[in-house]
Amino acid sequence: MTIAAAIIPVTPFQQNCALIWDDATKEGVVVDPGGDAPQILEAIAQAGVAVKRILLTHGHLDHAGAAAELAESLGVPIEGPHRADAFLLDGLPEQGARYGMACRAVTPDRWLEEGESVEIAGQDFAVLHCPGHTPGHVVFVSTALEVALVGDVIFRGSVGRTDFPYGDHDALISSIRGKLFPLGDGMRFVCGHGPGSTFGAERRSNPYCGDGAA
Repeated sequence: MTIAAAIIPVTPFQQNCALIWDDATKEGVVVDPGGDAPQILEAIAQAGVAVKRILLTHGHLDHAGAAAELAESLGVPIEGPHRADAFLLDGLPEQGARYGMACRAVTPDRWLEEGESVEIAGQDFAVLHCPGHTPGHVVFVSTALEVALVGDVIFRGSVGRTDFPYGDHDALISSIRGKLFPLGDGMRFVCGHGPGSTFGAERRSNPYCGDGAA
């Protein structure tokens, strides 16, 4: 089995929407379709992928803004995030209006809890609930593939914003240090914005959550 992936930067926020599939079966998923649905559909068609589900890490518009439109176009279910982000998914039209983006509210077909798993391209990815950036943020982890899809929890050299009314910096750092870093230094991650990294590199050098951070 060969796993293939394409990163599709969407919205003015340049969010890393991910198309991930099994190269043998051509079955896959879309993770965090934040907007620009026609662009995502074009990438799916070019890759020849049969999308089976849409996965959401959290409820911000740049990660979930095109989920309803895409699910309708593809006839597939939406899974995630944790139910604690329901208020953000309900409020997507208002989030979009603030940035001049048309968004539809999203009601996932399946809310996700820590300890569950989701199937991505024939592989089981564990669900970790990692609040802080948003209350219901989840991360998808494959220990077999040594890769994690972390949304906006952690970035190369930075961490997710917590200056929202519902943000919690202490919870975010606890999620990173208590749940992500213990997965191992070699674990690679794809984040919501910018280039990825490894948990080892961030543990050693990230000024917000690494070994040298307060």
